[in-house]
Amino acid sequence: MAKQIRKVVLAYSGGLDTSIIIPWLKENYEGCEVIAVSGDVGQGTELDGLEEKAKKTGASKLYILDLKKEFVEDYIFPTMQAGAVYEDKYLLGTSFARPVIAKALVEIAKKEGADAICHGCTGKGNDQVRFELAIKAFAPEMTIIAPWRIWNIKSREEEIEYAEAHNIPLKINRETNYSKDKNLWHLSHEGLDLEDPANEPLYEKEGFLELGVSPLQAPDEPTYLTIHFEKGIPTAVDGQPLGAVALIEKLNEVGGANGVGLADIVENRLVGMKSHGVYETPGGTILYEAHRILETLCLDKATLHYKQLVAVKFGEIVYDGQWFTPLREALSAFVSKTQETVTGDVRLRIYKGNVMCAGVTSPYSLYSEDIASFGDDGGAYSQKDSEGFINLFGLPIKVKAMLDQKREK
Repeated sequence: MAKQIRKVVLAYSGGLDTSIIIPWLKENYEGCEVIAVSGDVGQGTELDGLEEKAKKTGASKLYILDLKKEFVEDYIFPTMQAGAVYEDKYLLGTSFARPVIAKALVEIAKKEGADAICHGCTGKGNDQVRFELAIKAFAPEMTIIAPWRIWNIKSREEEIEYAEAHNIPLKINRETNYSKDKNLWHLSHEGLDLEDPANEPLYEKEGFLELGVSPLQAPDEPTYLTIHFEKGIPTAVDGQPLGAVALIEKLNEVGGANGVGLADIVENRLVGMKSHGVYETPGGTILYEAHRILETLCLDKATLHYKQLVAVKFGEIVYDGQWFTPLREALSAFVSKTQETVTGDVRLRIYKGNVMCAGVTSPYSLYSEDIASFGDDGGAYSQKDSEGFINLFGLPIKVKAMLDQKREK
């Protein structure tokens, strides 16, 4: 006999999907109480009026949980320290927001004695995996309801029709119906004209970009700023100490104003298909580049190169929703060890979408100007030693060539 669902905790954003899910749950699970939960990971004004809307559409209550600090310190910074990027360009903005929200959903579900957790992710996307793997990590016995996998609605147009039929107010219409995801780190745009990768994104169109401007609309003079890191964690901008959330907000402001962080991406989704979207990650792009620059000064060659290999795997783990796994924890332990000397200041020149190094210093710098100098190094490096090194390093090449010549005779 199927488990009876009397109380459901719903991951609620107030967007199109979750707005219609509340009445749908009440229609399809007789006597079901719906408790809406919104995780605040930096959506800003998207949370305005959410409680009234949730209750009007049938929720018994709404929790709004401030997860921003936890999101940055426990998910964003560890991923940034790893240098993790998915398929060279995607800075994982949606990916690492899901586990922190899902963890909070489980906490509320246990507190409320809920029978199930519901999410509005589609059966074509990655987020269904990210939410559900996190839920399984903390509540393996919990029933999960994913309406997109079982209801008769097949498109966002049909969702709008359902909302209109149930008098659910929407902030979108059929002409502006991009699928968007916004948090402190980024904003993604999918759907409509973006479904065809042949179409150029409308960066200069009024209202398209929300976190910044097109590089063409950015100022004609560069902006300089200096970011201070302590053990791989950014702690100050231009000498002003900032908390984790405030620091990213500051970098978003500077990066957005200068057209930084726009990415037009065709990516390989976890479920097997390719998708096309535009991402805005202004502050994150600045932070990743500053951290990368500092590591070139502070990490030895072997560690830096191996860490670059780890970064690829780390990015895949985050993208695939496997945050709460032994492998992610083990890789984070490795990354944390590498960050012990990643302390210093990175000065950046930011201009029309570009982030360029304008100087880097660290008390743990491995760069020696005396040794690297083209001038007199004071005997710190003997250029004669390189002859023996080359002879040994090139010995396999030399031996092969000699034997090939011998065989050809």
